[in-house]
This record gives sequence, structure tokens and C-alpha cells, in this order.
Amino acid sequence: MQPDPLSATFAALGDPTRRAILARLTAGDASVTELAAPFDMSLPAISKHLKVLERAGLIRRGREAQWRPCQLEAGPLKEAAGWIETYRRFWEQSFDRMDDYLHELQTSKAKDGRKH
Repeated sequence: MQPDPLSATFAALGDPTRRAILARLTAGDASVTELAAPFDMSLPAISKHLKVLERAGLIRRGREAQWRPCQLEAGPLKEAAGWIETYRRFWEQSFDRMDDYLHELQTSKAKDGRKH
């Protein structure tokens, strides 16, 4: 059974090598050899990482004569960011409530201090 697209995206992003590959692809298309250059691993190992990214829809591999460039596909990242955005709003609301509570405590403490 194939995981849902969001699960595939997060699984692909779970590895620092794959995240670094995606970061490199933000600068433009690159070959497997170019993507492998900064890593101390074999080309087959890099190819396995690329297959995970490709299955998740995060990259696309083209074919131009002998060159097979990899290209970033940002759609799944946008979907993941949208999902995360829901939780960002939750944390902001939680921080706002905490801020209100702290302000209320400070105001109460200031009033108590003036009574003595």
C-alpha cells in the first residue's frame, strides 16, 4: 500500500541528506554527480536517496541527451507547509493566551503592591 502523499513527503524529509539535496536543487537543476559531490557516499547511495525523493514527488528526473538533470518539484512541500501552518496558528494562539495571562498576573501583582 502506498502512503498518502503527505506521509511520503515527511518520510522523504526525515533524512538530512535528502533535505540537503533539496536545498541544492533550489539553486537549479543538477546531475546526480553534482548532487553527490558534497557527500561522502557512493553514487548508488545518492541514487537511492533520489528515488525516495522522486517517489514522494519532490523531484523530477529529466533526460537531455546523456545528461539526466534532477529538478525540484515544490508542490508537495507547499502541501506540507500548509499542514504545518495549522499548528503554527495553534502555537501563536497559545502564546497569545499565555501573554494575556502573564499580563494579567503582572497587573494583579502591581495592584497588590500598591495596597501595602
